[in-house]
Amino acid sequence: MRIAFLGTPEFALPSLQALIDRGDTLAVFTQPDRPVGRKAVLTPPPVKVLAERHGIPVCQFEKIRSREGVEALTAFAPDLVVTAAFGQLLSAKNLAIPRFGTINVHGSLLPKYRGASPIQSAIIAGESETGVTTMMTDIGMDTGDILLKEATPIDPDETYEQLSGRLSELGADLLLKTLAALESGTLTPIPQDPGEATVCHMLTKEDGHIDCKKSRKVVHDLVRGTNPWPCAFALLDGQPLKIFETKRTEETFSDTPGTLRERSGRLYLCCADGALEIVSLQASGKKRMDAATFLRGCALDGKTLC
Repeated sequence: MRIAFLGTPEFALPSLQALIDRGDTLAVFTQPDRPVGRKAVLTPPPVKVLAERHGIPVCQFEKIRSREGVEALTAFAPDLVVTAAFGQLLSAKNLAIPRFGTINVHGSLLPKYRGASPIQSAIIAGESETGVTTMMTDIGMDTGDILLKEATPIDPDETYEQLSGRLSELGADLLLKTLAALESGTLTPIPQDPGEATVCHMLTKEDGHIDCKKSRKVVHDLVRGTNPWPCAFALLDGQPLKIFETKRTEETFSDTPGTLRERSGRLYLCCADGALEIVSLQASGKKRMDAATFLRGCALDGKTLC
């Protein structure tokens, strides 16, 4: 089968590798190279790196909906388009090109968490279960008919990075099952119930701002859901203090929410209903480090985060 694969970040790699292993005729469409890090080094998307390693042609567009994007997709003449974390909406012209349509691998149990941050948003919301869905893409935002789903529990301490890695592998397996059903004629699309739909937005750095007046579960879930990006933070003496990892604790304090406490080389953050242990953090202009190392160079007991 001729398949145009549209994807960009690490999440898309297992799905692309699954298609490579199947032996399909592939072309990859992805985002342009972007500057990364303080030195703004121009860096290719992970999907481009994998594709070039296997000699697969790569096209990069700021907007696949552009005339050039539509022409390039048309020129490849795919039987099927597969998307996974591509990061762009497709136009009606894009969707009309493949004869079998466009299948998307989405990191949630649709219709919940339609949109740009389904994995992060599920963790931040304190969900105990999520999963992956394959769907037929239409002109809406993740509104197409559901093909297959697979659920998985979310560990109470699992981070976005960890869960994303698991779901990407789960998504690749589900994609293979979906393609097998498509080829055998046993695929049965199921319309989504819009009454059950929820929508999540693309996260910004400000979405990581910790509200210490919330419960410790809410704070812990925010830290997990924004690790490694955009990363949870609070202000310490007017400067951002990034918090990468927290841990539930039995330690109790009578301080107001936002107060930091040190006990035997450990650092705790007081929340509305108890405390969380801060495991790793990063001050502005410094490297990330564990709390014990951080405390050897900076006394925080009694200080307040806001």
